[in-house]
Amino acid sequence: MPPMKRKKEEEATISEPKTKYDRQLRIWGELGQAALEEASICLLNCGPTGSEALKNLVLGGVGSFTIVDGSKVELGDLGNNFMVDERSVGQSKAKSVCAFLQELNDAVKATFIEENPDTLISTNPVFFSQFTLVIATQLVEDSIVKLDRICREANVKLVFARSYGLSGFVRVSVQEHTIIDSKPDHFLDDLRLNNPWPELKGFVETIDLNASDPVAHKHIPYVVILVKMADEWTQSHSGNLPSTREEKKEFKDLVKSKMISMDEDNYKEAIEAAFKVFAPRGISSEIRQICNDTCAEPSSNSSDFWVMVAALKEFVSNEGDGEAPLEGSIPDMTSSTEHYINLQKIYQAKAEADFLVMEERVKNILKKIGRDPSSISKATIKSFCKNARKVKVCRYRLVEDEFSNPSVNEIQKCFADEDYSGAMGFYVLLRAVDRFTANYNKFPGQFDGGMDEDISRLKTTALSLLTDLGCNGSVVPDDLINEMCRFGASELHVVAAFIGGIASQEVIKLVTKQFVPMLGTYIFNGIDHKSQLLTL
Repeated sequence: MPPMKRKKEEEATISEPKTKYDRQLRIWGELGQAALEEASICLLNCGPTGSEALKNLVLGGVGSFTIVDGSKVELGDLGNNFMVDERSVGQSKAKSVCAFLQELNDAVKATFIEENPDTLISTNPVFFSQFTLVIATQLVEDSIVKLDRICREANVKLVFARSYGLSGFVRVSVQEHTIIDSKPDHFLDDLRLNNPWPELKGFVETIDLNASDPVAHKHIPYVVILVKMADEWTQSHSGNLPSTREEKKEFKDLVKSKMISMDEDNYKEAIEAAFKVFAPRGISSEIRQICNDTCAEPSSNSSDFWVMVAALKEFVSNEGDGEAPLEGSIPDMTSSTEHYINLQKIYQAKAEADFLVMEERVKNILKKIGRDPSSISKATIKSFCKNARKVKVCRYRLVEDEFSNPSVNEIQKCFADEDYSGAMGFYVLLRAVDRFTANYNKFPGQFDGGMDEDISRLKTTALSLLTDLGCNGSVVPDDLINEMCRFGASELHVVAAFIGGIASQEVIKLVTKQFVPMLGTYIFNGIDHKSQLLTL
């Protein structure tokens, strides 16, 4: 094959994933996509909830998946599961769903195991240690508790999902989840307007706010205006920034007084951005708490994240002078091209200098704890520096702890709150139906006849559960109990698709280590069209 043709074919092969996953790459980037493509997912039960969750991940380009389900496809499955068809009836459900999902993305490796997940949990717990993450759908409480303990011990991430009639829940369970790129919806630009470093201060001093040329005056960047105004204010206020409402208004009036005409957009931007000056200097209380965490004392077992946190702690106390590494980017603003480019270079140079200091500190810590000094890549350290003010640490309670010792105050508060009472009722009933099943070997309302008896039994079971939780005075509305029995443990496709979508979204957060996963139990109430997060 001619060299040019071979080269073009290689380039096409490399660019194919970028084209294929173009839209999602804009959300979680190449690092996030790489993490997704390296992930190995295990799905327990491939009914509509599990199939919908896994479908989203297959389309997203997850590396591989294994389906565990011991059931056969029945006629009823054709009405709520798009991953099976008439030809699948009587065949292995795991095999059929696996084949359908493989068709959606042939780059994903797919396998299946024809076995009941409950049996696997009880007899072969080591099986789960090979996966990055397990999605457990439609499990009863006993299996949920066992699997949670297994995955914690194996350090495997776990997402529970269940749809039940017009209700459902999703819960993440992992001992600790650390996030570098949390992508908050709103976050203050890292401009250091009230704490400029020498180079920024030096640049600001070269620009005269009293310039007589009106064109030059209306092209001074608002960063320069606010740094000068903040300096002027602190000099006349004993080094303090505006803090009260009156002082903040006075500061804005001070900025406004520097305008020489009413069409100066740069000064209007400065007045609108004045709140950025009022932000307290230094790191936030949340970042300080992370820096003071016991895990920030590095050892040979420390994760890369905690090694970098240890370096951040040292940086803040030394070179940072109370601040985290600078992000290095500036927003768009009215400015002359020359001023904007110079400003951009100053911020980028400071960010690069901070990164080099952090890189050196990370290497020194790795050396101290007996690890390869270059084991954490430059790209990872750079990403950490850029997001140092936004890092997050999520820790989740064991499901067993939540089930046996929930916050009674939270439960009572939710029952008393009109917005949360429905979600709390479904939370209790989704647990009560499992107790009901353990006692009567069927779900309430699952079979024709005996509905009134099932309603009475479920009510008794729910009250017993509330008593065990220490909530003697709380009651679940009769309407909800009746509805729960009417559901008959059915998986409606529309609800399953919604719950599966929420579950796959949480999986992507956990695998890419971007965005913040839900803390608590997510309850979907399809009757009232409400979604609530309960932290018990």
